Amino acid sequence: MPGSTVTDEVELIGTGRGGGGGSSGDSGNSGGGGDDWKGPSGSARVPQRAYVTGMTIALAGILMFFMALVSAYIVRKDMPNSAWVPFNVPRILWLNTLILIASSFTLARSRSRFLANDSAGFRHWWGVTTILGIFFLAGQVIAWRQLAAAGVFLSTNPASSFFYVFTAAHGLHLLGGVLALLFIAFRPTHRLTKGTATEVVSMYWHFMDGLWVFLFLLLLLGR
Repeated sequence: MPGSTVTDEVELIGTGRGGGGGSSGDSGNSGGGGDDWKGPSGSARVPQRAYVTGMTIALAGILMFFMALVSAYIVRKDMPNSAWVPFNVPRILWLNTLILIASSFTLARSRSRFLANDSAGFRHWWGVTTILGIFFLAGQVIAWRQLAAAGVFLSTNPASSFFYVFTAAHGLHLLGGVLALLFIAFRPTHRLTKGTATEVVSMYWHFMDGLWVFLFLLLLLGR
């Protein structure tokens, strides 16, 4: 019937399945419906929120991996005749921890400048975060060199083995975060809008920050 046809067309337009839809530019809406990536034909490919969901699942997997290591650490430490020999962690780890915590604040600042459409402020604080991440990784290498100079190596005893495993595993994951920061700073995004990209990387970075604080306290207090 004619009236039914008109009603159907109105419903199609109202639900966004007909007519022209909204644009997918780099708005502050990081992952909403208007943040979907559009292909050349204008059809939606992957919803931007799917990347956020994917990152959440990935972080859950990383957490399970480190919790397995923590469980092994606790069990191995409490075993009788475990040959566990505690050692003093390098003092530079305190500085490294402060650097990483500071990087979370600078990243949050960068994200807020992005949402305020302040491109210069966003790039500045994003760059500061990247530099702090590099400083942290360099500090971890220095800590390893200090331990080696003191005769504490990966195979020295179970305590030193877990220290190297924890710090190396976390360092590799944080290196991935640094590379992501550099990629967003110097390369335009395609499938992800910049709003979603900054949100996903921020999730990852803050998670790595909190994870390191936990691992540092474990290594410091659980000796």
